[in-house]
Amino acid sequence: MFDISGRHALVTGGTSGIGAAIAAALSSAGCHVTAAGLPAAEGTGVPAPGVTTAALDVTDAASIDRLASGLSRLDILVNAAGIIRRSAEYDLETFAQVVDVNLTGTMRLCSACRPLLAEQGGSIVNVASMLTFFGAGLAPAYSASKGGIAQLTKSLAIAWAAEGIRVNAIAPGWIATPLTQALQDDPARSEAILSRTPMKRWGTPGDLAGSVIFLCSPAAAFVTGVVLPVDGGYLIS
Repeated sequence: MFDISGRHALVTGGTSGIGAAIAAALSSAGCHVTAAGLPAAEGTGVPAPGVTTAALDVTDAASIDRLASGLSRLDILVNAAGIIRRSAEYDLETFAQVVDVNLTGTMRLCSACRPLLAEQGGSIVNVASMLTFFGAGLAPAYSASKGGIAQLTKSLAIAWAAEGIRVNAIAPGWIATPLTQALQDDPARSEAILSRTPMKRWGTPGDLAGSVIFLCSPAAAFVTGVVLPVDGGYLIS
């Protein structure tokens, strides 16, 4: 029921952090994986075995079209590209940039990949956040964009179900990545996060892989429109 071997997957933001871990996990599960990211993205390194990398700017329609037109088949799309600009997002230009990457960029990829996904009865997994459910005083654009991811996921799940496309999302908890490094390095903020997390640790990018594989697999054949928290229990405490 969890076998996804032989499927073709595209992971945006797939060259670092959460996206890279998901790309590696999909490859280990037997998928043909393209990990797409900015050419000079921080953290870009040697891809996991079986993962092919490609340049992609999710704010650039031409970049998206080039990538999508080069794909002959697509079964799985994971939208993991995202940015955060803590303490700067009240600047309207910065606010618009964050929303453009995180929310509109996700919609751009979903739209561009829709025809290929419909051919295979494919699956989309968007990456939401704990801030899908909470406000963020220092990151209003990030929080708004991730709240939007939940509604986009539900809306596309309704709209595209007739084409056989399932659309779900994962909502990572506090994951140790470069995006959360400032919080990890702040003893008071880190302690506040860990004290509320029943599992009492920061998550790792690899902790998200199993949920993505499940949502893309036959085991989730009747699951669509779900936003699945992967948070060590943070939401329930």
